[in-house]
Amino acid sequence: MNNKLDPQLLIFAKTMRHTATDAENFMWQLLRTKRFMDLKFRRQHVIKPYIVDFYCHEICLVIELDGSQHGLDDVIEYDAERTKYLETLGLKVVRYWNHDVLGRTDVVLEDLWQRCSELKNTSP
Repeated sequence: MNNKLDPQLLIFAKTMRHTATDAENFMWQLLRTKRFMDLKFRRQHVIKPYIVDFYCHEICLVIELDGSQHGLDDVIEYDAERTKYLETLGLKVVRYWNHDVLGRTDVVLEDLWQRCSELKNTSP
């Protein structure tokens, strides 16, 4: 099996970093350079065949930020399939709404702190 990443996927991920939503930019300011719990996060990280919003390899955590389109039935179904696939790789997926990241940051960070603490304690 060829594990080489698709160059188009890498280009698209780079483009997504430059066209991030306000919530993604804000969350990145909180997570980057090990600012959150001394964990290294990557943004718009390729996990073939997907691109995840944020990824921490150390604790196998994927963070997805969702806008209102994620409330539509077909997108809910797609997100569920995507989450199931990522979980088969041994990853934990957490999702937050964009409006919560921007308007209820303390609640989001408290939840994220709790989840990261649990994962840190169970990581090998």
